[in-house]
Amino acid sequence: MTLATGCTLGDAAIQEIQMEVQLPRPSTTGSLSLEEAIQRRRSVREFTSDSLGLAAVSQLLWAAQGISDDRGLRTVPSAGALYPLEVLVVAGAVKGLPAGIYRYRPLGHRLERVRQGDHRREIARGALDQRWIAEAPMTILVVAVPSRTRARYGARAERYVHMEVGHAAQNLYLQAEALELGTTVVGAFREDAITATAALRPDESPMILLPVGVPR
Repeated sequence: MTLATGCTLGDAAIQEIQMEVQLPRPSTTGSLSLEEAIQRRRSVREFTSDSLGLAAVSQLLWAAQGISDDRGLRTVPSAGALYPLEVLVVAGAVKGLPAGIYRYRPLGHRLERVRQGDHRREIARGALDQRWIAEAPMTILVVAVPSRTRARYGARAERYVHMEVGHAAQNLYLQAEALELGTTVVGAFREDAITATAALRPDESPMILLPVGVPR
């Protein structure tokens, strides 16, 4: 972990002590076959009190938007390889990761903290008081920056971005299953509340939440 002095982030202009976290290297092999993961995958909304390890966080983030070859291509398909998605982590009970909200940086496979403290309850309130979200050790927030795709594809950008969100979500579902974890996509939330809590930028739109934990 490296520390740097504070910087301004998002509309809320929140001053935080910036912290970077180098994630463990993701694995590209596992004991569960793709076919088994597809067959077993179910939405999970009940979690034990067990915390998650940093290796599991690393693997999930890599599955969602990690770099998968020397050309810089990622684990999900993207129209024109423009990659309009950003992935954030709302961490509350992750071993080796102080509670906070972090932005995933695929280049370097690392996290940058944007807010300190445990914000899981705020996220749950923003998601229409779905309290089980606050019980998950962490929640992954997938955010879109449509302008990246719109610059090339114009009016079709919206559908391309939505396709990519689906690609990332399915990767997360299957990776969670391979790690013996559970998750589900949450699309019911107040966009303004999630934007404020996660200190998103003006050109970013929250798309989906995926609380992750050990299934009960």
